[in-house]
Amino acid sequence: MKVSIITVAYNSAATIADTVRSVMAQTYDDIEYIVVDGNSRDNTLEVLEPYREFIDQLVSEPDKGLYDAMNKGIRMATGDIVGILNSDDFFTSNDVVESVVNAFRQDASLEAVYADLHFVKEPDLKTNVRYFSSKMFAPWLFRFGFMPAHPTFYVKRECYNRYGYYDQSLRIAADYELLLRFIYCKRIKCKYIHKDLVTMRLGGVSTANVHSRWDGCKEEVKACLQNGVYTNMCMILLKYFYKVLGLRWWTHFKK
Repeated sequence: MKVSIITVAYNSAATIADTVRSVMAQTYDDIEYIVVDGNSRDNTLEVLEPYREFIDQLVSEPDKGLYDAMNKGIRMATGDIVGILNSDDFFTSNDVVESVVNAFRQDASLEAVYADLHFVKEPDLKTNVRYFSSKMFAPWLFRFGFMPAHPTFYVKRECYNRYGYYDQSLRIAADYELLLRFIYCKRIKCKYIHKDLVTMRLGGVSTANVHSRWDGCKEEVKACLQNGVYTNMCMILLKYFYKVLGLRWWTHFKK
C-alpha cells in the first residue's frame, strides 16, 4: 500500500528541512514523497538539494496559492493513500505513516483517517503550547465550524478522483470545505486514530489575525451553503464563544 505525502512550500527555507527529515525517518517504506514549490524567492530549493534522491517528484513553478499547489500535488500522486504535510510542519514520531497504513489494513472499507496534532512555537519546538484532538469530532459539528485536524487527514486517492479537489475560490477555508464535502456530504467512511501525528508551528493564514478569522468564518458559511448544508454566521461564531468560556474539548481533550 503506497502512501503519497505532499509538501507544498513557498519561501520555506527556514523550516522545510525539518519536514523532509521527518518523512525520511518514517518506519514505513512504501512512501512517495512529492514537493510542490511555488517558485520560492529564498533558498528553499538549495535547502532541498541534499534530499533530492529521497524526493520522488519536485516541481517549482508559480501557482495560484496554497490550495492550487495542494491540487497539483494530488494530481501528481500515484499512491493508494494521500496525505499533506505542510512545509512548516513535521511528523511527531517516526511511526506516523505506519500507524495510518495499519488502520487501512485493518478495515478494507475504510476511506480516510484523521487524528491529533499539537502546536509549538519557535524557537522551542519541543514544548507543546496547544493540543488539538479530533477524538470528539462528529460530522454534525461542521455546521458550527468544527472539523477534524486537517493535517492529520489521510484519504484514499480515489476519493479525490470521485469527489473533487480543493476549491481554489476559497482562500482560507478550502480545507474545511473539502472535509465537509467528503465526510458530511459524501459520507466517506472515516476512522479516528488516537495518536498525535503532526507537530505544527503556530501561525498560518487562517489564524493570523482577527480579520483573517472573520474572513475564514465567512468562507465556512459559504462552503456549507454551496454544499447544501444549512448554517449561518451566528452558528459558526459559536465556536469562539466556547473558547472564551474555556470549553475547548475539541483542542484540549487529552489522551
